[in-house]
Amino acid sequence: MNIQIFGKSKCFDTKKAERWFKERKIKYQLVDLPRFGLSRGEYQGVRAAVGGIEKLIDTKSKEYEKNYIEYTSDADEIETRLLDNPGMFVTPIVRNGKKATVGFAPEVWLEWV
Repeated sequence: MNIQIFGKSKCFDTKKAERWFKERKIKYQLVDLPRFGLSRGEYQGVRAAVGGIEKLIDTKSKEYEKNYIEYTSDADEIETRLLDNPGMFVTPIVRNGKKATVGFAPEVWLEWV
């Protein structure tokens, strides 16, 4: 297993995800999402695994409001803004190879173990 947790340091669900993997002694790599973001390839893999860009965007984030995503209909423009402003991602994003989840999803992670 090659677990990556993309999250925010102040996100409660990210901390819960870290604790979940620690308690089961599963090694993981934590990536500070606002600082490092996702590469385009990582983003495309996660988007495909979770079923679309809509599940990745945190509509309650400050960055979402600042970037006027709600009023943008061009999919390429939304994708570019999302990658340029990683604070708009719902966290945690947990990857295991080509599989991924968004949010706290221990029932899915159990299937990976």
